[in-house]
Amino acid sequence: MDFRYPIGTFEWQGEITREQREQWISDIAELPALLATEIRGLSDEQLDTPYREGGWTIRQVVHHLADSHMNSFIRFKLALTEDRPTIRPYYEDRWAEGADARLLHPEVSLRLLESLHERWVFLLRTISDEDYARDFYHPESEAVVRLDYNVGVYSWHGWHHLAHIRTLKERKGWT
Repeated sequence: MDFRYPIGTFEWQGEITREQREQWISDIAELPALLATEIRGLSDEQLDTPYREGGWTIRQVVHHLADSHMNSFIRFKLALTEDRPTIRPYYEDRWAEGADARLLHPEVSLRLLESLHERWVFLLRTISDEDYARDFYHPESEAVVRLDYNVGVYSWHGWHHLAHIRTLKERKGWT
């Protein structure tokens, strides 16, 4: 198994149907509760265990999810209110090394994700098909990204990091 990408990378070709989009939105809606279940009862030592050699700890993964999904929510709002905005990339690896990501209990980011995802999912379930065709420019990848595609990216992103935690727990016998 590739511990870096336990579920593979996100790949999508072709049209995104409403049914596919709704599945991805449901994935985003479910993530905070699934994540809470996975980390419930873990000790500080377990939370500070990297999911792979050279990888982030469980604690850092949870804080990263909050950081990343906040950025994504803002990107959605920008794309919905501006014509093809250029989004601002950030150094996720540097954010994961901050004291808040290394030391703060992940419950703080779980609460943030619960509220953020409630608001994000509400937004995603109320915008139009035309809104999903809106896009933003990502200067790091030099790509124009449609919002419907980006819903899929963040569905995958949640499952990707959830798999990091689950596979580590299985390897360590913590399940």
